[in-house]
Amino acid sequence: MEWSVLVPVKRLAAAKTRLRGAVGAERHEPLVLAMAQDTVAAALAAPGIADVLVVTADPLVSAAVTALGARTVAEPGPESVPGAGSGAGSGAGSGGLNAALRHAAATASTAVVGRIAALPADLPALRGDELSAALSALATAAGGGYVPDASGTGTVLLVAAAGGRLVPRFGPGSAAAHGHAGARRVEGDWPSLRHDVDTPADLAIAVALGVGPHTRALLRAGIAV
Repeated sequence: MEWSVLVPVKRLAAAKTRLRGAVGAERHEPLVLAMAQDTVAAALAAPGIADVLVVTADPLVSAAVTALGARTVAEPGPESVPGAGSGAGSGAGSGGLNAALRHAAATASTAVVGRIAALPADLPALRGDELSAALSALATAAGGGYVPDASGTGTVLLVAAAGGRLVPRFGPGSAAAHGHAGARRVEGDWPSLRHDVDTPADLAIAVALGVGPHTRALLRAGIAV
C-alpha cells in the first residue's frame, strides 16, 4: 500500500512557543525549521510512502522542504475556511491546524492513489523504518487509526479511513478525541515517532534518541540544549 503523508508547518515566527529557551532566541526559528526538515526527510525516505505534502504559509519552509523533494500546498487563509474562527490563519490554533490538514488532504486525494496520513513536523529523531512500521500496523484499520505520543494524550500519526476523508482533531487531548471519533488506537515500540518536541525537555529526549542531520548540525553550532 502506498501512502500520502501530510505534514503541517506553522509560520516559523509563531511556531513552538513552548520550546523557546531551548536555544538562543536568534536560533529558535532555525531550530523549528531544522526539525521540520528532518521530519520531512525521514518521511520521504520511508518505504511505502509515495508522496509527502507539506502545508504551510511560510515561504522559507516551502523552499526548504521542496529542496528535499516534498510537495507543498499553501495553507488556506481564514476567509477560505468557513467556521474556522480566528485561529485558522497561519495554523495559529488547533482549528487552523485541522483546517489546513483537511485542505491538504483534499489536494493529496486528487493526486495520489492510496491511504492518507497526517504527521506533525516536530519529530527530529524520526526514523523512516519506524514510520513505515506504524503505517503498516494502521493499514488494517479500515475506519482510520492513530498513534498516540509518548505521554498517551497527543497524536503523532493519524490515518484516514480506507477510501475516506481525513478528519483531524488535533489540539489538547487529541488522542482521546480521535479515539472517541472511532479511530483505532495503535501503540508500538516506535520511540522516534512517538517522541514529538514541544518543550526543551522533549528536545533533550530527541537528542538522546538521535536527531536528524539538520537538527544535529544546528545544535552542534555552539548551541546548548
